[in-house]
Formats: sequence, structure tokens, C-alpha cells
Amino acid sequence: MAVKSAAGQGCVIFYTGAMGEFDSLFSSAVRKAKKVYPNIKLICVKPYFTNDINTDRDYYAALYDDIIIPDELADIHPKAAIKARNRWIINNSDIVLIYTLRNYGGAYEAKRFAERNSKRLVII
Repeated sequence: MAVKSAAGQGCVIFYTGAMGEFDSLFSSAVRKAKKVYPNIKLICVKPYFTNDINTDRDYYAALYDDIIIPDELADIHPKAAIKARNRWIINNSDIVLIYTLRNYGGAYEAKRFAERNSKRLVII
């Protein structure tokens, strides 16, 4: 999960990959915060197009303010797309929230990438 802030407005855009239990908890917390701060946005960043974006359009519309597939991911093989999506989220964020249980895997790699790129990290 990651956050994009705007000058003088605090955190206004919250990115999620929407793929795991922590993503669900994060998204739920942002939706609750939206009730108090309606200007914030929750954006689902998909690594590639999947048919459920069309077939479950109402579901996604109820959960997220927008769904994006970054152009930079268009030519990336699906097996590498999640890692590339995570890097896109980190590169386009000011603060990165990380939850890891192990010293390996996708979340750990994202943490290491954020550290190497001097991002502000909140480790949960």
C-alpha cells in the first residue's frame, strides 16, 4: 500500500494492489477514513487487465474511486507484472506502508525496493 500526498492537504491518494488480506484491511481502513475526509481517493492498481474489471464493474466501483493499469506495465509479461506494479506504486508514492512476515517474497522485495529508493516507510 502506498500514499501520495498533496501540498498542504496531507495524504490524498491511497494506492492498493487489492490482492491480499493486508490489502483488504488497508482498503477498508481508507474507506472508513473517507467518511471523515471525503477528498481522499482509494485507487486500485492492477498489474494487467483481467475480465473481472468488466464483469464485476459495480463491485469495483463500490470499493474504489478508480482502477488503473499503468501504461508502463503494458508490455511486461504477466509473471513479472505484479512485481513491476508494486514498483510503480512505490515510485509514484510519497509514503509506503509495508507488512511482511518473512525475509523473502513479494512484500519483502517491495520493502527492499522502497528502502533502496529512499521512500518513507511505515512498517506494520
